[in-house]
Amino acid sequence: MSDTILVVEDERKIARLLQIELESEGYEVRLAPDGVEGWAAYKAGGVALILLDVMLPGIDGLELLRRIREVDSATPVLMLTAKSAVKEKVAGLDLGANDYVTKPFEMEELLARIRAFLRQTAPHAAQAAALHAQDEEPGEWLSASDLRLNESTREVERAGVPIALTQREFDLLACLLRNKRLVLSRDQLLEEVWGYDYAGNTNVVDVYIRYVRKKVDEGFGAELIHTIRGIGYVIRDAT
Repeated sequence: MSDTILVVEDERKIARLLQIELESEGYEVRLAPDGVEGWAAYKAGGVALILLDVMLPGIDGLELLRRIREVDSATPVLMLTAKSAVKEKVAGLDLGANDYVTKPFEMEELLARIRAFLRQTAPHAAQAAALHAQDEEPGEWLSASDLRLNESTREVERAGVPIALTQREFDLLACLLRNKRLVLSRDQLLEEVWGYDYAGNTNVVDVYIRYVRKKVDEGFGAELIHTIRGIGYVIRDAT
């Protein structure tokens, strides 16, 4: 079965172009011309990835993203933004968008990002399905001091307090924990978490490290994620 991509875009020409290009690549496409229909289309289920315009009638893109992330941290969301919409890009990333594409965009770049995100989510979906089918016990926990992460159940907690992370934040933290006490460069993190096909700015690693720190370090006393100046980042047990 082909992956289904939900396109929430009010500009008909852009929506139609996306539909033609995506269907020619073998994807199934659902179109929604506004945020209200986009929310309904998402709730219908079966969506593998969402292309979401920021400026939408009814419910705007940021509000729709907020609603989606309240119930779903896994489905990749790529925001479609205007070139000058810096505040919207930052707000989208803060709300849990996986990435953004600036209009006018190159179709080949967009398709490459879609392929990369779907490759990253496929193993998690397959793993979850296998665990459910076999009725297995949840997998082992990765930990650093009182921070714990379970890659099978995608749970995160610190000092017994559950922590909600977006898909990208979870994958970044999991990568750090799998390599606990090892310093990872930005390029290593970019390759491991974002994939070979990622064509964005490497500063995205710094941005997401900041997001993760805010959720897993702030308010818990000892900091676990450390910056190694000129090299990269490492997670260690508290001393």
